[in-house]
Parts: sequence; structure tokens; C-alpha cells
Amino acid sequence: MFWLLFCIFFAACLGAGITGGLFPPGPWYRALNKPSWTPPDWVFPVTWMVLYTCMAFAGARAGMAEGNGIAMAFWAMQIAFNGLWTPVFFGLRNIRMGMAIIVVLWLTVFSTMLALWQVDTLAGVLFVPYLVWVTIAAALNASVWNLNREEAAKPSVRQG
Repeated sequence: MFWLLFCIFFAACLGAGITGGLFPPGPWYRALNKPSWTPPDWVFPVTWMVLYTCMAFAGARAGMAEGNGIAMAFWAMQIAFNGLWTPVFFGLRNIRMGMAIIVVLWLTVFSTMLALWQVDTLAGVLFVPYLVWVTIAAALNASVWNLNREEAAKPSVRQG
């Protein structure tokens, strides 16, 4: 039963992750000013695969635990916001709305981590690296916004 749940949670993670392929950074993002500490491109898919595995493992563990309703609701909410950021930031090229979404994502990841911790300690611990990564991503989004004020002020455009 655990591995079936793991596969279901992992599929949800991959569903959110597919947005990275549907809305790749492309020339628009490469042309933006970015901070010197921006991770190299190869770091993103590697990190997300590790994080998605941890998230699915945490979800499966908590999914088998008693009293998991709130943790599962938060897990579903965080994966929805996870999948929303890429289409808004890269697809619509909306840096400001991307920042708003990543703030909500950070709050939902933090809340999910706390809720998971209440149900299964290891599940909560498995969300710590995710929270760290979303913190880095939020700082990167904020820096890109700050370094590209004129671009961030433009109306959203659809990627075409």
C-alpha cells in the first residue's frame, strides 16, 4: 500500500513539474538581470527530482497515518501552488505575480511541513529541504524583480 501511495504522490509531483517543460525559461529569462548567486541551469531539474521524491515519500507516509486530514489538505494545496508558479513566471512572464505565488507557496510548504510533522515526524523532516529550496527560489524571484524593475512593470504577455 505504501508504494502505491508513493506512486500517486509522485505522479502529482511530476504533474506539477511538467510545467517546467511546458514553460521553459527561454530567451526572455536569459536576458533578465540575475544575481551572481543564481544557480546554474542544471541544478534546477536535479534539485526538483530529489525534492519531488522526498515530497512523495512524505505524502505516502502521512497518507497511511491516522488523523492525516489536515496534512493531506495542505499537501494538496502546496502542490497546486508549486505547479502554478512556472506558468505565471515563465509563461506569462509576470515577475510580480510570480513573487506573490511563491510567497503563498512558501507559506503552504511551511504549513504542510508543520502538519506533516504532527502526523509523522519523518514526513515533516522530508519537507525541510523543500522549504529551504523554496526560500532560495523566493529570494531569487525577489532579486530578479529588483534587478528588472522595468520588465516587472510590463503587463503580462503570453509566451508564443
